[in-house]
Amino acid sequence: MFLSGPLSVAPSAVDSPPMPPATKTPAKPTTAAPERSLVQRMEALQRANEIRTRRASLKRDLKAGRASIHLLLMEPPEYIETAKVFDMLLAVPKYGRVKVNKVLQVCRISPSKTIGGLSERQRAELISMLRR
Repeated sequence: MFLSGPLSVAPSAVDSPPMPPATKTPAKPTTAAPERSLVQRMEALQRANEIRTRRASLKRDLKAGRASIHLLLMEPPEYIETAKVFDMLLAVPKYGRVKVNKVLQVCRISPSKTIGGLSERQRAELISMLRR
């Protein structure tokens, strides 16, 4: 059924400018990181390797029961402050992915949160949850 009246205007009768072609979001001006010398890059690589080695050793100690997760959370050493809470909790015996996710959810902590980035509330709540 065809309606006659003001609503029955044919699509070609609309007088509007053509739409511009769809584009992605405008590119932000990129600012390049400052160039580093070979010596600076090698020093950074050496520091990163040392931190990874110390964290791996710490995770082995946690797994074996030679280190306490409670003490690490209360006073984290510098090399562990940028580690993810999720990864450190996975190294604790009897804590798998499901239990760690549940603990973090109850404490309202993002799985991507770093140990150094925990607030005092989150830190205290996490320690009390782990002591149960």
